Amino acid sequence: MERESLLEPGSTIGIIGGGQLGRMLAIAARQMDYKTIVLDPDPDCPAGQVADGQIVEAYSSRDAARELARSTDVVTYEFENVDADSVSAAAEMKPVHPSTSVLRTAQHRLHEKTALLKAGIPVAPFVKIESLADLQKAAVDLGYPMVLKTATQGYDGKGQVIITRVEDIEHSFTLLNNRHVELIVEQFVPFKMEISAICARTADGQTATFPPSENIHRNHILDISIVPARLPDAVVENARLLAADIAVQFNVVGLISVEMFVTKENELLVNELAPRPHNSGHYTMNACDTSQFEQLVRVLAGLPIAEPRLLSPSVMVNLLGEVWEDTDGDPDWARALEMPGVSLHLYGKSEARVGRKMGHINVVADSVEDALYIATEARDRAWRRSR
Repeated sequence: MERESLLEPGSTIGIIGGGQLGRMLAIAARQMDYKTIVLDPDPDCPAGQVADGQIVEAYSSRDAARELARSTDVVTYEFENVDADSVSAAAEMKPVHPSTSVLRTAQHRLHEKTALLKAGIPVAPFVKIESLADLQKAAVDLGYPMVLKTATQGYDGKGQVIITRVEDIEHSFTLLNNRHVELIVEQFVPFKMEISAICARTADGQTATFPPSENIHRNHILDISIVPARLPDAVVENARLLAADIAVQFNVVGLISVEMFVTKENELLVNELAPRPHNSGHYTMNACDTSQFEQLVRVLAGLPIAEPRLLSPSVMVNLLGEVWEDTDGDPDWARALEMPGVSLHLYGKSEARVGRKMGHINVVADSVEDALYIATEARDRAWRRSR
């Protein structure tokens, strides 16, 4: 493989999507003297607030994607629900990483699961659902519980329902079939832990994987990430190797986040892929010698990457809109920052809504137990409520 052309400092990175991931990527790029231009329909998007420029157009605008490509040296995207055809239009003019083919695979659960299976990657048993009869048959083949999902447009638990008994089948099918998208049903995995591992891969095939994080969700939204994951070393190493294997087999250039289930027998099953920076990797901003965002900038610029080192145990807690709702828009950050090892990261979103990611707190400490206590206590202090 040939090394990607080296982009000198002062070059410009295009980012499709203007959310918090794009914001933190733009900040990391600026630290290395790279400029950024963002494509997002919201003129006050988080990434646009810190980028060098913004194209305020819909993601579906191919003309806007081409304008972004003309104005930049390389293009990436910060979430999967962008328009793949527009990304392809940009790719006709400038390098886009990860590739459009990787994006299309990650956008569609059926394509993603099928590709993983063909690559020999372990996944939960699944079935494509085209009719109520398909779902009824799947219940016999997979057993209960099972998880019915939309094949596209699923994020933070949206577009899925757990079916636990035969009486739920028809209602569940009607509920999701009304969205007029393809459906997939998966066997429910009685996991003991959810983890994720983020792997960076360069154009010449170099890979580097961040320490996997133990992830705790609340209402299908990531709530807490814990590093190191509280698992045997062999399981953690297997997760790193699995993420790197996927990056190689899928020919990823950029970042790939691999979400996995850890079974009671310590086996790993891949749940989802995200070809971008990931919420569970935010701990890297304070706990590693290289953050996930700097690593992506390096890949996009054609620079070498190094295996990230974890400098101390770390815990990340998400700050959702509830923190603002329950404090009349005035969280007590001063009380949160009284705790040792706390770093506050806010995303600049103008409107707080329940379930909306508004920021996060990172904590570094001498032990996972200390970091977990401090992180949750700091959030509770800001929240001004005891739970």
